[in-house]
Amino acid sequence: MNFKTIVAASLLAAFVTPAFAADEFYVVQDVKTTKCTIVDKKPVDTTTTVVSPSGTVYKTRTEAETGMKSVKVCTSN
Repeated sequence: MNFKTIVAASLLAAFVTPAFAADEFYVVQDVKTTKCTIVDKKPVDTTTTVVSPSGTVYKTRTEAETGMKSVKVCTSN
């Protein structure tokens, strides 16, 4: 019985964890090309910079697209 519980919990965790990770979107700007894009992971390298107002984290891609239109450096490209 314990083995079945452990297997069930492992399977549940395997399917639920990616769903929680996919609800963060960032508006970033490439340092070299100055083009803005939307990414689903916070950049950790120096080739892109988060340009969302106050480092805003968007819950959906649609919110990020709307937010990107309000970022001055993205609309001036």
